[in-house]
Amino acid sequence: METSGGMRASLAGRYASALFDLARDERQIEAVSQSLETLRAALAESADLRALVTSPLVSRDAAAKALGATAASLKLDPLTTNFVGVLARNGRLRQLEQTMRIFQTLAAEHRGETTAEVVSARPLDDEQVAALKSQLGARVGRDIRIDARVDPSILGGLVVRLGSQMIDASIRTKLNTLAQAMKG
Repeated sequence: METSGGMRASLAGRYASALFDLARDERQIEAVSQSLETLRAALAESADLRALVTSPLVSRDAAAKALGATAASLKLDPLTTNFVGVLARNGRLRQLEQTMRIFQTLAAEHRGETTAEVVSARPLDDEQVAALKSQLGARVGRDIRIDARVDPSILGGLVVRLGSQMIDASIRTKLNTLAQAMKG
């Protein structure tokens, strides 16, 4: 993923860059990265937590208190806990998911890895992720970090974004292509 102007210029990119710079200066990149992964998993599992992060009806102070308690229960590192509190107090919780994604990309680049965003119709198992890492790593000549998410609307197959390249091998795209060819 491109990390120069475009990604870092967005609001989420500026927040992610600030968090990354602070984590790098305090030698806490891995701790923050792990905490963000824990928070991402919690957001995926809890509809209440997602509602807290996305609802405009929750006041900034209430969101900050609730996220502080959540961070403590998830045992997030202090830097991440403070950062999430800043997002809440600034009314920027809607930027949290994208900020976490950009931070992970910056951290991966710092480690010499390339991040591949992978969308599948159902969760990939460890063996599939390992095979995908191996194939993509051979293609680009670097270590690959997989950022996987599930989107049942693609019906099957995979959509992989690796930097500026996109490989769309989803069944939905194949069916749409076939439908266009039949119209033609």
